[in-house]
Amino acid sequence: MKYLDEFRDVETAKRLIDQIGDRCTRGWVLMDVCGGQTHGLVRSGIERELAGTVELIHGPGCPVCVTSTQHIDFAVALSLRPKTIVATFGDMIRVPGGDGSLMQARGHGGNLQMVYSPMGAVELAATKPDHEVIFLAVGFETTTPATALAVMQAEQLGLSNFSIVASHVRVLPAMEAIMAMPDCRVEGFLAAGHVCSITGYDVYEPFVRQHQLPVVVTGFEPLDLLEGILRTVTLLESSQPVVDNRYGRGVQKYGNAAAQSLIETVYEVADCDWRGFGTIADGGYWLRSRYEAFDACRKFQRMIPLQLTSDHDCCAADVMSGRIKPKQCPAFGTTCTPESPLGAPMVSGEGACAAYYRFEPISIKLP
Repeated sequence: MKYLDEFRDVETAKRLIDQIGDRCTRGWVLMDVCGGQTHGLVRSGIERELAGTVELIHGPGCPVCVTSTQHIDFAVALSLRPKTIVATFGDMIRVPGGDGSLMQARGHGGNLQMVYSPMGAVELAATKPDHEVIFLAVGFETTTPATALAVMQAEQLGLSNFSIVASHVRVLPAMEAIMAMPDCRVEGFLAAGHVCSITGYDVYEPFVRQHQLPVVVTGFEPLDLLEGILRTVTLLESSQPVVDNRYGRGVQKYGNAAAQSLIETVYEVADCDWRGFGTIADGGYWLRSRYEAFDACRKFQRMIPLQLTSDHDCCAADVMSGRIKPKQCPAFGTTCTPESPLGAPMVSGEGACAAYYRFEPISIKLP
């Protein structure tokens, strides 16, 4: 905790808030891309402290939240097949699809296994040779290398009973999609430090040149976020649309070359369906043809066709694109709660709705 304490100092946070107020000559609208940032901003009270100076809106930065409904329904159907195990991370278990969640499927006899890493699903397949093991692989670029490594390991072990539902998505194309929305109000982005640790931050330079707005990489602790906001408004006030890194302890300009190589070896960039957004060009990854034997969608689609479904009575799309705040959704806290969620942002540990439900926005209250 000693290392983190220096990024949670209350007096320093108050000074940064004062500096932000002094720097702003008008209100600015910034979007944080990552759910971890959202939770940090709401939990520590930063969002409320900056109200009237900087409006913070929350983007689609929760991979669980944007995993397509059709992939969830596909996983649910697979879990109900004999001698089939669906493995995934804990957050995914309660996310509702069009046909219910994996947790609900378990109540109807579905075979579900929570794992803590993709390699855990490979180990499960190795110990259950008489079962098909399907890993529901979700996440941004941060978790994609680990899934790629798991696929390569399964190939080396000759595991014909292991496959994945590839639901990895890419952040930058989603930012492009948000900027293309006719009612977009975003004037600057706080880029996610953990994603940039893989991709680097040089990838944002064409985006910044095209849209003429700043992108500032931040961490997740209160002072990380405040320093990122201060830098963003400073760039806006001086009309400098540049990419800047305020998370130097975790991010380098060109990212992690080894992780990028793993992704490039196993995956290819492809158009991808994002829940609440529709199809985003180059928005995700598909397994390369060399690894198609590990693609559950190809392996089982004849038995269980993928079908597009849509959310009902849920404003998640508006929340994740920054059009509304979670509390502006009519269902928030009434018909939609963590115990009975209508949409993924109320389920995920990084979902914006879950952050607003769990944390009362209060004056600065650092961990």
